[in-house]
Amino acid sequence: MSKISLFSSLIAFSLLFSACSSQKKEESNGAVEKTNSLIAKNEIVLTSTDNKEYVLKKSGNGFQLENSKAKILILDVFATWCPPCQAEAPHLSSLQKKYKNDIKIIGISIEDNIPNSKLEAFKQSHNAKYTLVNSPENRRIVNELAKELKLGNNFGIPLLAIYKDGKLIHYYQGAVEEEFIESDIKRALGI
Repeated sequence: MSKISLFSSLIAFSLLFSACSSQKKEESNGAVEKTNSLIAKNEIVLTSTDNKEYVLKKSGNGFQLENSKAKILILDVFATWCPPCQAEAPHLSSLQKKYKNDIKIIGISIEDNIPNSKLEAFKQSHNAKYTLVNSPENRRIVNELAKELKLGNNFGIPLLAIYKDGKLIHYYQGAVEEEFIESDIKRALGI
């Protein structure tokens, strides 16, 4: 009888300690998850159609591209079916080529679940020679932009936001002439 009670006590004792250690483990994992979630709120990882990752860091009311030598970040929210977006693409390509060491243009599709092949077709047919991203985080960055710019949920595209050192310089909603964008670029670069 004493062997059974001793054995029962050992089992109860080990269960008690394994439950405690398991709980402690869950708490420490929760703390790590909270930390990662806070970091994740300030970073958005976008994946380009050629599978390169671009990390946008939120800073104040703007965004910066991590590990980029570009002084200016231009985020272009577009859709492949949008005529003003199609018309804008060659102008953005021209600016990316002209200021290749100073700016980075990232086109962000608002179309959910669009295949990369459709974005590549857009790139070819509209001479979009700049980075196009297509990832689950597209919607997140679009929502963040709309919130920061106080545009609400339904806003016109294309939407172009220009940042220098993580600070918003200017934004355009709808079609815009290349000269206006270039003027903002020159002003930001001090040219």
